[in-house]
Amino acid sequence: MIEWSLFSESWPQYAAGLWLTLQLTVFALAAGLVCAIPLAVLRVSPNPWVHGPVWLYGYFFRGTPMLVQLLLMYYGLGQFEWMQAQWADGNRFWLVLRDPYGCALLTFALNTCAYTIEILAGALRATPHGEIEAARACGMSRFTMLRRILLPGALRRALPAYSNEIIFMLHGTAIASTITLVDLTGAARNAYSQFFAPFEAFVFAGLIYLALTFALVGLFRLAERRWLAHLQPRKALHKPA
Repeated sequence: MIEWSLFSESWPQYAAGLWLTLQLTVFALAAGLVCAIPLAVLRVSPNPWVHGPVWLYGYFFRGTPMLVQLLLMYYGLGQFEWMQAQWADGNRFWLVLRDPYGCALLTFALNTCAYTIEILAGALRATPHGEIEAARACGMSRFTMLRRILLPGALRRALPAYSNEIIFMLHGTAIASTITLVDLTGAARNAYSQFFAPFEAFVFAGLIYLALTFALVGLFRLAERRWLAHLQPRKALHKPA
């Protein structure tokens, strides 16, 4: 029998966990996107000394599980003596890595940045050559071309792929509970331990994740209709008989 009392008594925990999940998702995505835009420009550079370090950074964060990255950030850095010395001195910058929230946010931001770099780099490479030639014919400098032609077009073309990255990041924040943060999944674990009802506890959390995913899919469909309308195939006009 379903324990309906779990939902009525645990909704404050779920609400607090949902708020933390949304914070981690939004802040990580915002920081990752801001850092990914200039790094994506470096990624498409033909100079190996320029794109090589960016490729290496992306290769590490895309080639290792985000859970491992989070555990290394939270448990691993504290074992270095120089890090412990920074904490003892009260260095505000490094004290962020002593807090589980700061470790989770930094890990998620670095991870999503690595994926966003490749998404934007692919969109930059897909820029029609005619647009580049037209910008050069107008006498635009490289910076002006990036600001007015390449980056705006790449951001529009990257919308479908980036929407998937946002959904993946929303789901990926579920591992934050492994470092004592009570996010949405952590709230479900607390409800399970309190009521001994794993099915109801995690189904409720899953339904919330599902509702958020549907909302994001709907928003990005609207955004694609708004900014990618020129790329949609034209409907055939049928003449009346």
